[in-house]
Amino acid sequence: MLRYFINSLLICLPMILSAQITGDSIQLPVDYKEKYGLRVGIDLSKPLRSTLDENYQGLELVADFRISQKWYIAGELGTEEKTTLEDTYDFTTSGSYLKIGADWNMYDNWYGMQNIINLGLRAGISTFSQTLNEYSIYTTNQYWQENTGTSDNTRLLGEYDGLSAQWAEVVVGVKVELFTNLFLGGSVRLHYLVNQTEASEFPNLYIPGFNKVTDDSRFGVGYNYTLSYLIPIFKKDKPPKKDENTPQS
Repeated sequence: MLRYFINSLLICLPMILSAQITGDSIQLPVDYKEKYGLRVGIDLSKPLRSTLDENYQGLELVADFRISQKWYIAGELGTEEKTTLEDTYDFTTSGSYLKIGADWNMYDNWYGMQNIINLGLRAGISTFSQTLNEYSIYTTNQYWQENTGTSDNTRLLGEYDGLSAQWAEVVVGVKVELFTNLFLGGSVRLHYLVNQTEASEFPNLYIPGFNKVTDDSRFGVGYNYTLSYLIPIFKKDKPPKKDENTPQS
């Protein structure tokens, strides 16, 4: 699904951007002002996944605030509940997370456009609990059916709360203005787990906001697909480029 998302994004972005350029040259006033304000929205992928997957419920709100020509303060706030089913056990992870950092717009817009191709960094923190619903002891000798679970291993079942994790995140994404102040966007993210607290009886195998955790790596990946609205607060002049107001021959 992640590969399909990235490929679709790369295919659609050039068409959307080029469709907004309708002539050989753009003639705009030299005192054109760019909008600065708070952009708020929602990750569309999580409600969709919640509808399609009975073992998942999630919601993520996104926001950014433009502080200069290229830089934005950005963050995400979310909650997740996910039940993971494996061959010998199943568990439910439930918690919330906050990510905060900055984005740098690498795209040099034409006048009148507010599209973004961003590279960003985030610091993420999550607080959560894990509930071990069921598990069995694995053995290659099935004569006595040892892997069916006994009263000895039921003591490990139940909720483990007070868990937390912190990580760093690299973000690459886009935001395209569909209509005035309304943006469709998406991003892919590479996570690095910095620290975590976990129960001694049961490790953290899934972290809200970080996703799956593996024993042999601190890295993880994620994505989002957003719809957001810009609330303009003020405007600032953008000096025109020399070649943008020069008539084309």
